[in-house]
Amino acid sequence: MAGGKIRKEKANHGAPTNPHYQGGVTFHKSKGQHILKNPLLVDSIVQKSGIKSTDVVLEIGPGTGNLTKKLLEAAKTVVAVELDPRMVLELQRRFQGTPLSNRLKVIQGDVLKCDLPYFDICVANIPYQISSPLIFKLLSHRPIFRCAVIMFQREFAMRLVAQPGDNLYCRLSVNTQLLARVSHLLKVGKNNFRPPPKVDSSVVRIEPRKPLPPVSFKEWDGLVRICFNRRNKTLRAIFRQKNIISMLEKNYKTLQALQISPAEEMVMDASVLGSSGEGLGMEVDGKDDEEMEIDGDDVNSDGSEFKDKVLGVLKQGNFEDKRASKLAQEDFFHLLSLFNKAGIHFS
Repeated sequence: MAGGKIRKEKANHGAPTNPHYQGGVTFHKSKGQHILKNPLLVDSIVQKSGIKSTDVVLEIGPGTGNLTKKLLEAAKTVVAVELDPRMVLELQRRFQGTPLSNRLKVIQGDVLKCDLPYFDICVANIPYQISSPLIFKLLSHRPIFRCAVIMFQREFAMRLVAQPGDNLYCRLSVNTQLLARVSHLLKVGKNNFRPPPKVDSSVVRIEPRKPLPPVSFKEWDGLVRICFNRRNKTLRAIFRQKNIISMLEKNYKTLQALQISPAEEMVMDASVLGSSGEGLGMEVDGKDDEEMEIDGDDVNSDGSEFKDKVLGVLKQGNFEDKRASKLAQEDFFHLLSLFNKAGIHFS
């Protein structure tokens, strides 16, 4: 400290002075390390997971093992995936020499990058920054698991369960609910963690749909991404934008030239639904919708005809004045079907 006195701290021979410390490990908020400290909450999560004695449970981000211990007592096997080598060591030390040690398998690595083994149920208190890609990695895992019970930041959790017309209803809501039934289980206050996060959390149950809907996920997400680009604008206003018409016309001409049916290249990998999709060029800049619309004076006649073709599909399904924020799953299925029948595709 420049220009000041150095204050000597008295040695503390009792508990550690760092409040973000447990069992010899310091927790880092920047890495999303918020350890559950409320044993009643841990018991409730395990109970609501419906674990059977024959189940293999996947735990992501086990930390020091507070939740892991209860999972081991309920399940046949727990596979814990942990990125931080300090936490891996702490976890191994905690269960070494106990009857539970033979049921625990620890994988050190990034859960988004490693190959996941077979599991029946996923139970996890995850770093919140990996929430979206993790959901779609899990939902693309085969064989399909029975359910996942996961702690998320509260607003993210509310987006997962949001319904048409809700303020938080968004592309994440639509894509997740396409693949799974999602329900809110528990609201969790921030003081149940060490160190406490800045916001409250929620526990959500995710049950994959069986069978999965027969749709190209890439094609589906292409449509949903466009519709939610301006979620409260009418679909007519959205589909009149120059960059959207241009992208759809390019797809149309490419598929015609190659004589490829998108059904022949149906993409069934659910992980595409969680991608940022930067390559689709669907982000619209700050211009008003009127500035982005196609005018007959500055495009060729072919472009104007294709615009009419796109808007004709909306009119056919009575979608012109509808908004993405109010559309249900069946509406998106119907709209995608109408576009595809007209030879218009989104991937």
